[in-house]
Amino acid sequence: MVITGIITLIIALLVCSYFYTNITYIKKPLKEMYKAGFTEKQMKLKDGTILNYGEGPSNGKIPLLLIHGQGMNWEDYAKVLPGLSKHYHVYAVDCHGHGESDWNPEKYKAKVMAADFAEFIEVEIGEKTVVSGHSSGGMIAAWMAAHYRELVLGTVIEDSPFFSTELDRRENTYVWVYGFQMYEDFKNQDEVKDYFVYSLKNSYWRNMFGDFLWNKFSKDAISYHEKHPNEPVHLVYLPPQINRMFEAETYPFDRKFGETFYDNTWFEGYNQAEVLSKIKSPTVFLKANTTYDGNLLVAALSDEDADRVVELLECGIRIDIDTPGHDIHYDKPKEFTDTLVRFLEDKQ
Repeated sequence: MVITGIITLIIALLVCSYFYTNITYIKKPLKEMYKAGFTEKQMKLKDGTILNYGEGPSNGKIPLLLIHGQGMNWEDYAKVLPGLSKHYHVYAVDCHGHGESDWNPEKYKAKVMAADFAEFIEVEIGEKTVVSGHSSGGMIAAWMAAHYRELVLGTVIEDSPFFSTELDRRENTYVWVYGFQMYEDFKNQDEVKDYFVYSLKNSYWRNMFGDFLWNKFSKDAISYHEKHPNEPVHLVYLPPQINRMFEAETYPFDRKFGETFYDNTWFEGYNQAEVLSKIKSPTVFLKANTTYDGNLLVAALSDEDADRVVELLECGIRIDIDTPGHDIHYDKPKEFTDTLVRFLEDKQ
């Protein structure tokens, strides 16, 4: 009976720990972030555009500007912000069409957003800055490093989809088939009115979990979304890795931003090889694991693409991070933070 009681207690503790982690994995990093001294602010640019951003404590440190990827917001960096703030004066901005920055489709172009973030550095930060961007944010950071050299001290590009987003390549990528093309298909049908419902019905991940489990997850996710329309979907019985799929579809985000990737207007005037070759400051390219499903690239870019990125950079290195997820700063916060810290040490 004693052994049975001990086993029961251990099982109960494991179950409690599992649910505690699931319940707190979003709120805990946010709490730690604000405890570390981060505050949310807004700035009006000279043309009236509002940029929403988070800022950490100064302490005379070198500034770091973080630019998140498509569909997220500045708080997505919450896991790494306390650690980074010990070494940098951190600014993390909401991109146009995301969070509480202006939702103006005329601004949904890489070079236009880069110009606004350059103005942010010039006016709000006031000194040369390390810029790090994730995914599409990394492509904006690259443009800034290439065209605003007087403002950029160095760049860390996090798993950005260089070359895989070009017109002859993009149709064979996961993000195109189950992202941009799926949204166009949704607009061209009348059966389902809510895109979140449509995306779950046609999700790539149904194949992994099977119809029974995926239908259960989808039903609960839709119910949560209906009750909390302004929050990322969060099912407490699922671990963070699975919940992340639902969150990514339900952050405050203007779908017109995504449409600019479909019609290619986001890349207006953006020659990817040319941009990279113009970067003269030190640059680190962080690469997550590469996965294929047949001919479908289930990653931001291939290993060959990442090699080409580094070859084009005048002073660039590639660092591979062992994670199947695209969001390195979220999935491997220690490795991401360590990379940024080493990058700063190399500058000093």
